[in-house]
Amino acid sequence: MRLIKILILFIVFQVSAQQGGMWIPSLLEGMNEKEMQNLGSKLTAKDIYDVNNSSLKDAIGHFNGGCTSEVISPKGLLLTNHHCGYSQIQSHSSLENDYITNGFWAMSLEEEIPNEGLFVEFIVRIEDVTEAMLRNVSDAMSPREKQSQIDRNRNVVEKNVQKEEWQGVKITPFYSGNQYYLFVTERFEDVRLVGAPPVGIGKFGSDTDNWVWPRHTGDFSLFRIYADKNNRPAKYSTDNVPYKPKHFLPVSLDGIEEGDFTMVFGFPGRTNEYLPAVAVEQITQKVNPVKIAIRDAALKVIDAYMKSDDQIRIQYASKQARIANAWKKWIGENQGIQKSGAIDIKRQFEADFTKALKAQGKEGQYGNLLSEFNRLYSEFEPINVERSKFIEVFLRTSELMQMMLRLTQLEMSARQGDETFNQAKENTINYLTRLHKNYNKDVDKGVFNAVIPLYKKTFDDKIYDKTAFTDLESALKLLEGDTNEVITKLNEDVAYQYAKPLVIEFYMTLEPEFQRLNIEINDLQTKYMKALMEVMPEERYFPDANSTLRVTYGKVNGYAPRDAVYYNPVTYLEGVMEKYVPGDYEFDVPQKLRELYDTKDFGQYAAENGKLPVCFLGTNHTTGGNSGSPAIDAEGNLVGLNFDRVWEGTMSDIYYDPEICRNIMVDMRYVLFIVDKYANAQHLINEMKLVHPKK
Repeated sequence: MRLIKILILFIVFQVSAQQGGMWIPSLLEGMNEKEMQNLGSKLTAKDIYDVNNSSLKDAIGHFNGGCTSEVISPKGLLLTNHHCGYSQIQSHSSLENDYITNGFWAMSLEEEIPNEGLFVEFIVRIEDVTEAMLRNVSDAMSPREKQSQIDRNRNVVEKNVQKEEWQGVKITPFYSGNQYYLFVTERFEDVRLVGAPPVGIGKFGSDTDNWVWPRHTGDFSLFRIYADKNNRPAKYSTDNVPYKPKHFLPVSLDGIEEGDFTMVFGFPGRTNEYLPAVAVEQITQKVNPVKIAIRDAALKVIDAYMKSDDQIRIQYASKQARIANAWKKWIGENQGIQKSGAIDIKRQFEADFTKALKAQGKEGQYGNLLSEFNRLYSEFEPINVERSKFIEVFLRTSELMQMMLRLTQLEMSARQGDETFNQAKENTINYLTRLHKNYNKDVDKGVFNAVIPLYKKTFDDKIYDKTAFTDLESALKLLEGDTNEVITKLNEDVAYQYAKPLVIEFYMTLEPEFQRLNIEINDLQTKYMKALMEVMPEERYFPDANSTLRVTYGKVNGYAPRDAVYYNPVTYLEGVMEKYVPGDYEFDVPQKLRELYDTKDFGQYAAENGKLPVCFLGTNHTTGGNSGSPAIDAEGNLVGLNFDRVWEGTMSDIYYDPEICRNIMVDMRYVLFIVDKYANAQHLINEMKLVHPKK
């Protein structure tokens, strides 16, 4: 019970702090509500989260488990980022119907395109289940014993949850496992593509502008949720009808000004704000550099092929974006950590923690935590670096090595009998079929030759000419036969002969050692988090992001990234034209958008200065997973769509600095302008509730 009291203490402490943090929406009453109102919000905590009445949280959907989306009409119209819907847009594209280059707009419900496997999940309610989840868990237990007891407790809690039969349940740890929350969810699996701007708008600036400011990207796409006749989740069916939401967000036509309140509501993925200095040092100086080098080598090959061939451009568009996004983020993260002096700041914080331990006579209880971190991370470093290299080659960049990893798993499944092997073989066949839909042997061979020397010094650059797996037909033929026949043929394939020992080494040595040390480190982090909250309760603690629904609030603000430089918080369409390079895959601008700019045909979407806003900055604390999150104004209206952070502040996953950490949002006036004036999809505008809160 003492831990719960400590948690309550820091949840309500420090009303004066105003920036940073990703807060649980069910716990906003008190400190957070007052902070938001001090920043200009007119919303109450119940306006944002209410179990008994419709509230803002009912419009916020977890988009396919990796992004955020929001409902913006009474007919289930869903808004998210262009890059969040990119794989769906790409999967429906071909040379004949190039929706990436030309965009896509459904002019009726009948034209909206189903997307197999795509889902959107809403939060029905949130409950604190800490006491039940930690029942019979003690510090005397080993990490594995603790986890076993927690798993048993989880089964009991989940069994006793009161929910509807179509609803799901998730239990997630917070504060490094010191607190647990239960989420009752509703998952909708009939989600159809409604609209997407061309890449010259939706991905304008591409890799060059990614993670940087000023930004001029119309990073949005539109989908629609369908439900059964009872408005409940259902698999795709022609009988399904547009979903009627509990709440949808009105859209403000008044936009934003510097100093305006903004709230970003979404599903941030992962942050690690409370890591010790030794961990941050290892991430930024040892792990990130090897991952950056491997992705840099892969991207140079992929980019060159994409520029030279339209078919390859379509095939590799989504893959290239996934590789490039984290690559550039890690570069900015390293630079931000260095610029902000985060490691030294954390060391000073740890020195203050040590002093507080002495002052409170708690050295016996917590005095060994920091020395244990140093010991464990020293042992962890070589394993962590080697494992990171393997993952970058075998899971992220080389597609042939991805296939070899999957095939090694297939052979390993034979130990569990023919039935298990045959099921695994069927899954592998489906996997290979999907992969080869957008596979190019020459591109992948170039990537392999570029990245493999960064992992292993010796390799056979001829395996692409000898293996069966660069061609789908020959790959599937090799998998014909019973268990013994398939395994025999597999082990005769030259690519498999090369990769199998590396995969076996990963599973037999690297991964077990990584997991062993990681469990110990995580257990120590749990104790460290508990100690911080107990010994230094005056500090401000928010739970790390963990892909659960969160609120972060701040203001529209520019920033000064370096000496004598200040960035204004708003960009305009004229900035798009300043960057315009005809024929360039990053900075080309569609002809119709150029014409609309030349005639200044901005309709009702221009700002008071007559310009058309495109993007704006805020001090909201965001991370991956917040892509597609709504930026909400003081009245609860939609003013923007979160999609990125500034490069100087990407270290906010590890260390948030309010001076330079900024999130980047598309202005909703630009979204409406593109839908209305560019796409002529006025029927979608008519679905929305457009408001003038400032007038």
